[in-house]
Amino acid sequence: MNEITFEVERDESGWLIASWDAPDGKGGIATQGQDLRELQENVKEAVVCHFEAAAAPRAIRLHFINDPVLATP
Repeated sequence: MNEITFEVERDESGWLIASWDAPDGKGGIATQGQDLRELQENVKEAVVCHFEAAAAPRAIRLHFINDPVLATP
């Protein structure tokens, strides 16, 4: 597996939640972080714990479900 994509969304308390479902339907990974930096570290740690070294993806993509909207001045 070369790459996996986590879907990321913000919950009602403001935490970022990232989840990935295994393509075979057998499990997946979910983790969270208070900010993007913490989420990135938690995702990397969860991937390392989930996969054996030889089967680990080479890249991890974060797909934000709710894109940020910036207000104009």
